Amino acid sequence: MPYITVRGVEHYYEWIKQPSATAKPVMVFIHGWAGSARYWQSTAHALSDQFDCLLYDLRGFGRSKGKPTVAQASESIAEAETNQQKSQAIQELTYELEEYAQDLAVLLDELQLGRVYINAHSMGASVATLFFNLYPQRVERGILTCSGIFEYDEKAFAAFHKFGGYVVKFRPKWLGKIPFADQMFMARFLHRPIPKSDRQAFLEDFLVADYDTALGTIFTSVSKAQSELMPQEFAKLQVPTLLVAGEYDQIIPAQMGQQAAALNNKVKFVVMPDTGHFPMLEDAPTYLRHVREFLQVAAPELQAN
Repeated sequence: MPYITVRGVEHYYEWIKQPSATAKPVMVFIHGWAGSARYWQSTAHALSDQFDCLLYDLRGFGRSKGKPTVAQASESIAEAETNQQKSQAIQELTYELEEYAQDLAVLLDELQLGRVYINAHSMGASVATLFFNLYPQRVERGILTCSGIFEYDEKAFAAFHKFGGYVVKFRPKWLGKIPFADQMFMARFLHRPIPKSDRQAFLEDFLVADYDTALGTIFTSVSKAQSELMPQEFAKLQVPTLLVAGEYDQIIPAQMGQQAAALNNKVKFVVMPDTGHFPMLEDAPTYLRHVREFLQVAAPELQAN
């Protein structure tokens, strides 16, 4: 499997491309909490007629490592004797979403990529929003799927963090072998059914997510600081952005996306009927139609005509 070292940590990545006589723009896909690039594969394949699609697993999730290995850490520190800034960056990696945006910048540098399109989901969409504002010169257009802003509620947040801690701690590997466990696990995320293979992949990714990362990002992505930061980030976006919400999303309700989009006329807001937290899998044709319209690219069958 292809890996690339980003700030001392091994990251899994893959390309989904179609042969072409001319160079295509690059679209980068970012997954959400406790997931992996696997659930973006079908969308990437559908868009690979127009884009070279880059998928990667965020630090600590999927097939990417959660922290530098001993050998990598030693090597990085040795190299950094003449580069103190690099040493600090490696030693001070945190679970703040801004850090994940910086991870992406380094990944693009390592792959020698310039301006890209970005399609990000859920927690990954928050990472992408921060990336858009930190590195606007590197983004052509952005797609945020199931994203939004939320108000701080001390009691609700405390209860969420407590429950999240239990969920992350209690993840026995045998859970993935129980009949219908994948259906029960995905029930709250979906409004329409998705293939069993996708449900199983979600459960597997959840079970293998790095403990510190899974727990740490719960606290950084759902926090008072984040509730105060994200409205500011949406308000100052300069990158043309499509925000797609699922009508029945119980994780990030469509209203949160609508509130975020209302802060900036650069953001186009679309609600997909009869879908939950994974509209790109629950109703792929409608999702792809919205994306293609926003990017102003035709579907393959229309190109053939």
